Amino acid sequence: MVKRSRLFRSVVNRFIAGDTLESSLEACKPLLEKRIRITLDYLGENTSSQEEANQAVATYSQMLEAVAKFPLTSPANGANPALKPCATLEPTLNPSEPMNISIKLTQCGLDQGEEFCEHNLRGVLWRAEEHKNFVRIDMESSAYTERTMAMFERVFLDYKNVGVVLQSYLFRNDEDVQRIIDLQARCRLVKGAYLEPESVAYKDKSKVDEAYVRQAKLLLSKGFYPAIATQDEKIIQELKAYVKQENIDPSRFEFQMLYGIRRDIQESLVQDGFNVRVYVPFGDSWYPYFSRRLAERPANVLFILKALMKG
Repeated sequence: MVKRSRLFRSVVNRFIAGDTLESSLEACKPLLEKRIRITLDYLGENTSSQEEANQAVATYSQMLEAVAKFPLTSPANGANPALKPCATLEPTLNPSEPMNISIKLTQCGLDQGEEFCEHNLRGVLWRAEEHKNFVRIDMESSAYTERTMAMFERVFLDYKNVGVVLQSYLFRNDEDVQRIIDLQARCRLVKGAYLEPESVAYKDKSKVDEAYVRQAKLLLSKGFYPAIATQDEKIIQELKAYVKQENIDPSRFEFQMLYGIRRDIQESLVQDGFNVRVYVPFGDSWYPYFSRRLAERPANVLFILKALMKG
């Protein structure tokens, strides 16, 4: 009903940057003009065949090609200092690239075989390296966590332009954070949005928040250009205070937020001198992503109800 309803479609557009790569790039322009960085995400997971996975990988290549050709600054504003690579970090890794991409291993064909998926992943990383860009591997449900971490560690030996996402609600995540710190690899830290069993994940919000803050502080102190991904204003304020207390240069990390959510905070962080990147999803396989955003934050549901009432 939601996917077919014209009434819902206008609401969905708040969180999804259209069905096509072209529409997502258009959505990126005003963000870049506000000095906000981008990670493009082609929605979809759990491909059912190698052919479907190969089609997704072809789209990743198109994304990297499009990003390489895309104007990253507004002609009216001239060069944008906040979108330039950070000179204090390893230049070959270019951690503050204005636009990069996020991918999922099940979209690369993980369900069709580890070897097949890794071959596809390495192809994407090779293409990204050719364009001097970066690829983030999204974390999926806990059924894939160790397989994702293991594959990430294998390809990281050969490609330093790859990072991974860690989920703080998983009991195992303290150990995964340490694995990333030991590698000095880039990670995005999120709370987690999949419905997980009590045997593997915290269910109580206060426990998830506690784990998130603990792990974020460790990454800020010892990690390599971590991405602190949260819309939780209380947590953001606590981490800003921690950064100031520990004299951590804002160029050493970035905040990440979701497209269409807490745009006021996004712009405020940029004004305060922090690096901010927005996760911009596109594609017609948007329903799972959309429903997880609703489950994450009650305010999102209220926003939709208000929009529907106006409609």
